[in-house]
Amino acid sequence: MNLLRVFGCTLFLLVLMAPSARADDPCLGDDEKKMALLQVAAMKKAEPGGNSAELFNAYRAVAGNECIGSYDKEAAAKAKVNLPKVGRDLAKAAEAKGSLYPGPTSAFGYFEAIGEYPEANRVLLKTLQAKSEDLGLFDAAWNVDSGRRGPADPKTGERAPYSSPPAFRQELTKIASANADRLMKAEEKDALGLTGNIAEMGSAAMKSLEKLRAAAFWMKFQPGGDKPARDRAEQRGDTIMKRPDPTFSQGSALSYYEFAGTPKAKDKVVQIGKKSQESQRAMEKAGEKVKESFTQKSEADQKKFEKKKSDLEKELGF
Repeated sequence: MNLLRVFGCTLFLLVLMAPSARADDPCLGDDEKKMALLQVAAMKKAEPGGNSAELFNAYRAVAGNECIGSYDKEAAAKAKVNLPKVGRDLAKAAEAKGSLYPGPTSAFGYFEAIGEYPEANRVLLKTLQAKSEDLGLFDAAWNVDSGRRGPADPKTGERAPYSSPPAFRQELTKIASANADRLMKAEEKDALGLTGNIAEMGSAAMKSLEKLRAAAFWMKFQPGGDKPARDRAEQRGDTIMKRPDPTFSQGSALSYYEFAGTPKAKDKVVQIGKKSQESQRAMEKAGEKVKESFTQKSEADQKKFEKKKSDLEKELGF
């Protein structure tokens, strides 16, 4: 009797728990079911068509939907097996046509989509080597691992962030170093004009600073950072401050010092600011004196005019 009662209670609990378990399953909703069945149907329709791109998108949709297995385990397994192969074929075809990066239908896009990150990196690096001065492309390559995930843990199902091999980052560092060296050498030629006349100095300073800022960007991807570019900017500021026309040229020196940002350069910025204020006050005082002089002269001329007028009126008997 007790056994029957226990069995009855157990069965009753199982019945109560079943709807709860079903309600907790995110894949058992009507919308999820409809979407899963539509994606499976699209995959089956694309399979005999021979359009690799269409089939790839269909496989990718099915493989990316975790609910497919609740309705068609065979379709889910088939998509996961075939997706990498179709994606790899499409990537190779895109590379052969020269479509390397960017875009979802480029070689990089297909390799990235199927998780073959080493191949995606290879294609991206190949693109960058042909456009080594492209800042946007380099930045994309440097941050390519953002959002990537490694294979799922067989026990927990979790996917840890993916990190590209050190060799990939080393190649990027070489490109950055080459660009920084090229810019620093070109800047040396521009800096020759800093000792010319005021017009030549202004043009040279503008070009020089532009290259130093660009070089500093590339240097940030090197172990030593952008210190060489900032140190040189400080030196260029010193060169300008030695000119005999500081009133007209110290503005360019200030730009160099502000970019340099070194302790010495910061002191120079303060000094130039003080001198600029002193010069401004001196000019204002000079302007006031000139104005006062003109006023006094005007008053003297007015008195002379009034006297001559008075003398003339006396002569004429007015």
